[in-house]
Amino acid sequence: MAQWQEVSGHDEAIWLDLPRGSGSGSGAEQGERVRAIWIPQPSGGAPAVLYLHGTFRNVFQNRSKIAAIHAAGFSVLAVDYRGWGESTTRLPSEASIMQDAERTFTEFARRVPQPNRRVIYGHSMGTGVAVELASRHRQPDEYGALVLESAFTSLPDIARDRGGVARWFAWASTQHFKSLDKIDGIDTPKWFITGANDNTVPTQQSQRLYEAARDPRHIVVFPGGSHSSLHEDDPQRYHAVWRDVAAALRADAPSAPLQASGAASVPAAQP
Repeated sequence: MAQWQEVSGHDEAIWLDLPRGSGSGSGAEQGERVRAIWIPQPSGGAPAVLYLHGTFRNVFQNRSKIAAIHAAGFSVLAVDYRGWGESTTRLPSEASIMQDAERTFTEFARRVPQPNRRVIYGHSMGTGVAVELASRHRQPDEYGALVLESAFTSLPDIARDRGGVARWFAWASTQHFKSLDKIDGIDTPKWFITGANDNTVPTQQSQRLYEAARDPRHIVVFPGGSHSSLHEDDPQRYHAVWRDVAAALRADAPSAPLQASGAASVPAAQP
């Protein structure tokens, strides 16, 4: 597999064709497709993660985080949206990214038939994709948990909280990914993972999402943690969070809200 260092020894690179658009501006042209990589566990009954990456890194550049999740006992299906990696080159939009996520979710469900084994995961911009996907598929239950790492409430909120270049980027963008408006409609167990020293997305945005979400919900703050490297900042705690997610997916896991291993709260955002 060119340019990809295998994680499991049985990694599978796959192409997912996209249906042609209907003229709405969000659909694919003929022949457009996305590149995904399936990293399985030896056990066919292992839990599995649909991995939705952020803005500045493609799947290959996310290998170390994917490997950390795999090491916690999960199979992983990771996808590059069109405009990233080896997927079809195009100017991405919120609509096109969501079409790519939907197509990948269909493949994810095919490979992981049991809904209670499925986890939707997003990092950074991917948290907006994950929340939207989770909100679309919440009835009937089609997955067992939602995990959001370095999450934002919306892209315009990043501009407001960060200012500078981020403010200009959000003003120029027509994409919003308004997770704060959708998180309350998601009933499945949710994890919000954030670094206290995240210089890209303020930690308070994960706190706002956590406060707006309904139980079961968990927030884990990594002291000194960064935006993209929590799995390296504190590998033991990162692994513990994922083991807690795996435990919640088991049929005998308690349904009452639990604090994840090493969980901590962050101060509520000031208005």
